[in-house]
Amino acid sequence: MGKSIYFRIHIRKVTNGPIKRKVSRDALVAHESWRRREKIQSDLEEFFKGADTDELRQIFLKYASSKTPEGEEYMTYSDLIHSYLGLLHGDDSDEYTLQLFGSSVDTSRNQMISFAEFKAFESLLTLPDSMYALAFQIFDRNGNGYISCGEFEEIIQHTTLNRKIPFDFDCDFIKLHFGKDKERKVTYPEFTQMIHDFHDEHALQAFRRLDRKSTGYINAKDFEEIMVSLKSYLLTSFVKDNLVTVTVGGEKHRQVSYSYFMAFISLLNNMELVKKIYMSATRRDATKEVTKEEMLYQSQEYSQITPLELDILFHLAGLKHQGGRLTYEDLDKISPMKGRETPFTIQMSIAQEKINLEQGKERSGWLSVLESVYRFGLGSVAGATGATAVYPIDLVKTRIQNQRTGSMVGELMYKNSFDCFKKVLRHEGVLGLYRGLGPQLVGVCPEKAIKLTMNDFMRDNLMDKDGSLPLWAECVAGGTAGASQVMFTNPLEIVKIRLQVAGEIVGKTRVSAFSVIKDLGFFGLYKGSRACFLRDIPFSAIYFPAYAHLKKAFADENGYNSPGTLLMAATCAGMPAAALPTPADVIKTRLQVQARKGQTVYTGLVDCARKIYAEEGFAAFWKGAPARVLRSSPQFGVTLLTYELLQRLFYVDFGGRRPEGSAGKSPVLEEQLSRNPDHVGGYRLAKATFDGMESKFGLCLPKFKSAAS
Repeated sequence: MGKSIYFRIHIRKVTNGPIKRKVSRDALVAHESWRRREKIQSDLEEFFKGADTDELRQIFLKYASSKTPEGEEYMTYSDLIHSYLGLLHGDDSDEYTLQLFGSSVDTSRNQMISFAEFKAFESLLTLPDSMYALAFQIFDRNGNGYISCGEFEEIIQHTTLNRKIPFDFDCDFIKLHFGKDKERKVTYPEFTQMIHDFHDEHALQAFRRLDRKSTGYINAKDFEEIMVSLKSYLLTSFVKDNLVTVTVGGEKHRQVSYSYFMAFISLLNNMELVKKIYMSATRRDATKEVTKEEMLYQSQEYSQITPLELDILFHLAGLKHQGGRLTYEDLDKISPMKGRETPFTIQMSIAQEKINLEQGKERSGWLSVLESVYRFGLGSVAGATGATAVYPIDLVKTRIQNQRTGSMVGELMYKNSFDCFKKVLRHEGVLGLYRGLGPQLVGVCPEKAIKLTMNDFMRDNLMDKDGSLPLWAECVAGGTAGASQVMFTNPLEIVKIRLQVAGEIVGKTRVSAFSVIKDLGFFGLYKGSRACFLRDIPFSAIYFPAYAHLKKAFADENGYNSPGTLLMAATCAGMPAAALPTPADVIKTRLQVQARKGQTVYTGLVDCARKIYAEEGFAAFWKGAPARVLRSSPQFGVTLLTYELLQRLFYVDFGGRRPEGSAGKSPVLEEQLSRNPDHVGGYRLAKATFDGMESKFGLCLPKFKSAAS
């Protein structure tokens, strides 16, 4: 509603008459510009939804301090800028800046901000080109949809940068945009290009002004002043700290030529192209070092990059390390786009998620239930995938653990795990390696699904408001996940184990899953469950915290985990988690396997442990440990990799926690988004938009009276 009202005002003032009148070509261009922005707005709404009208009205009434004679409430400029947005500091703020900021919202320019204008401005802040749109409305002092040279000059002259480095308004740049007589008016599309180029023009004028003797050189400190004042958005902390140092050793000591000045700015503007040239030169190997000659050869295909720019690049890299070679890490230190490769929508989602955690925002119970169901489904698929991938190793592990050391003839069937694998393959064929896979898949789906879902559920509920999770909470979450799976694990394990060892006895009646279940009965399916608890709780308490920390360690600088690093983290975490509970796994296996004639019978967990130690020694508790590590480590590697990738591929936002490492970090956006609960919709980015307009376009206005004076 607000935008449509703004649009009617805009067209009426352009045409100076009813809307039905014939309008000028420029008015139609402006009209088309607004239509284009409206379409982009509708496309973006799926991600960045505007504020609810009723909620926005309540906030408006909360801050509105005045009424019209007709009783309609409105905000003053102070209500909006001081009280609501907090852009300026009350009575000490600069009055001219207050008027400029306030009039950008007050499209009718009557010193009163109505609810319609308040809502229209919120919609403007959600636009993808909000920074340009805001700057345009500030410069459009008359609110007629155009900017005159007088309006442009008046505001630029009030900026703090202009007072420090004055801009020459009689230059060709101004005449090209506003005409020789400066009577031409600029539309919104033209303004977006002009304000972008103005920043470069101001930098060039600053160079000429500081080149007092017209030699084509300025000193290093003047160069630093221009770059910090007018090009700060291009400077990383490394480049900013070395602006003076990098100029030493030029053609004139501590002097910067005009060519060097232009090349330096061009290099920073084209750092993403430089990265592409590097990747081409190294055949996409980000770990390889390249020489200047290799970069020069590769850059011949790109006219945007000159030899002087590459000289500067290697000079900057040389400040980090000696050797005359360039690495991808060097480019990251120089590139102003570092950490911004992740799509903006994902960055915004991550930033908003962390703010929700900080503010303790809750979601409905139904969403939590749906999220658990969603995770359960993905966990089932991931569990089945991981179990199938490593099942032959599991079969070998089980047979080795069940092999007993004693005086019985023929008792030692296998020398080691590899010997077991060869004999199963020779006597039972490839299918013999998959004995018991059916029940395994039937049980492993709910087993792994419960473990993964319960771990995520507990981590979400034990997480601090700032999004951090103490180590003890990680262990508790993992241990709880391990305990919760035993109701499915134990029946699955006992059936699987009896099927796996059935192939060792030649000529015996074929054993099936149904015959095992019938023989054991319901309570028999939970034989050895205490040993299962003793194994699974430590396993998960070790595994999940280790996996979470290894994910962070293997993530790139943006906090993103590739499939390769996910697999590496999941596999490495499985090694200690699988090895340490091996004694419990051996006891569980002995309890669950049906003893053959002449073999020792165990009556319980303690009895089993005592008899194994007495008959076979301490080393028997570690039987099958290598096979267990070789099985569990890759199994959980494949399972967790599948689980994480499925969450990325079929991502559904339930208002909960996004899987860590699934997208890059958003430190800049986390700082930019407002924490004020009254800043809803586009107003969450109001301060960031005003600040960005000043830093990117050089429109640094005085904020307070002390600064203005």
